[in-house]
Amino acid sequence: MERRTFVKYTAAAGASLMLHPFSSLAAGSGKKIRLAQVGTGHRGTSFWGTNLVKNFADTVEFTGLYDINPGRAALAQTLYGGNIPVYNSFDEMLAKSQADYVIVTTVDSTHDEFIVKALNKGFNVITEKPMTTDEDKCKRILDAEKKSGKKVIVAFNYRHSVHAMQLKELLAASRVGKITSVDFNWYLNVHHGADYFRRWHGRMAKGGSLWVHKATHHFDLLNWWLNSEPVEVSAYGSLEHYGKNNSFRGTKCRGCEHKDKCQFYWDITKDNRLVKLYPDNEKYDGYLRDGCVWSNDIDIYDKMSAQIIYANGVTVNYSLTTYSPYEGWQIAFNGMKGRIETWEDIPYMQKTLDDQSKRHAVEMSNADDAIAGEVREIIAWDNFSKNYEVYTTPKIKGGHGGGDIRMQRRIFTDVNDNPHHVMAGTREGAMSILIGIAARKSIQLKRPVKISELTDLVPMANRF
Repeated sequence: MERRTFVKYTAAAGASLMLHPFSSLAAGSGKKIRLAQVGTGHRGTSFWGTNLVKNFADTVEFTGLYDINPGRAALAQTLYGGNIPVYNSFDEMLAKSQADYVIVTTVDSTHDEFIVKALNKGFNVITEKPMTTDEDKCKRILDAEKKSGKKVIVAFNYRHSVHAMQLKELLAASRVGKITSVDFNWYLNVHHGADYFRRWHGRMAKGGSLWVHKATHHFDLLNWWLNSEPVEVSAYGSLEHYGKNNSFRGTKCRGCEHKDKCQFYWDITKDNRLVKLYPDNEKYDGYLRDGCVWSNDIDIYDKMSAQIIYANGVTVNYSLTTYSPYEGWQIAFNGMKGRIETWEDIPYMQKTLDDQSKRHAVEMSNADDAIAGEVREIIAWDNFSKNYEVYTTPKIKGGHGGGDIRMQRRIFTDVNDNPHHVMAGTREGAMSILIGIAARKSIQLKRPVKISELTDLVPMANRF
């Protein structure tokens, strides 16, 4: 075994530098970038709210806020610490905010409404992933962007993590030759995984299922790592654990008569921030942040697997589990000359045991420092070799392996830093959700679904 440590990006990354679509907004203008935000829930007010205020105060300023829930919008105004106008409608915010960017952090199924309106009114957009939830809404966004001449950035933060980037380095350098197949398994633990089923994400009409809301992360990583686009998806999925699959159920965890015997009981009142965002504002829209994971209304899948065929000939076997004892993932790339494999947070494959109940809180943090004495490992093993190489990368404390803060820097300050085309736009947004949409349809139709059935975008064998 030979150990190699990544110190910085190699020349391969530098060779692919390119400006991202909004570089002109931040580069040398001398003015702060003006932001208007629609959607002031937990993700909106933290990652796209207080984190920006804290880390980019010299670069950005909020000029408008809107949410269908006026209580949450007013709280966002307080959290951001300024006299930011709160508008009564999205249209009013577009008319008056004079923003450079509209940030969309609403329920997934409404992304298209706000993205298209913003583009049509001449605004550039940053949207949370997934870009949208079905192929028709996807087409609306693509058409509006093309017609408007404005741009949409899709916030694929996982791409920007140190670990993901350094894996990309090895693949771009053909470390084990041409890749032919991939095995990719993602595990959500019973704390984080269950949380999708107590929120709006558990309804197909809201989030398009975890094939779209969650797995878009994973499919985008695959597309980026492989530098290719999907052509066909075959999938299987079912709802076998959450929802109707229990002998008792309530409406919400607060005051539930079954809390003493329910392992999934969750006390939202222990989180002051969430209480202020949600229970304190239920009177406006009735939304329950601590809904029952056994609700009969839940109609998404909790067990999923898919086979994806790419335009460059690579075949991917993918699975997503939503009720694992631990949270993490592992992936293996099989090449003509060998195999590369790596993982994150598999307890028996790392030195320390994480508190699984706090794992998602770590992902939501914005820290950028390394954890002393801990690394991520990438294994490369050449065919016919008796030894393998271990490439180590620092394990970062912050959200998504440091990807969160790095993505925001590339959007707002480090606008010339775009290694391996890491900044993602609507094509990347489309190709990630189309895999999930195709998987969803494959389950419903009980057959493989071609990407060409969903879009007139022609999948590219080599993206760049």
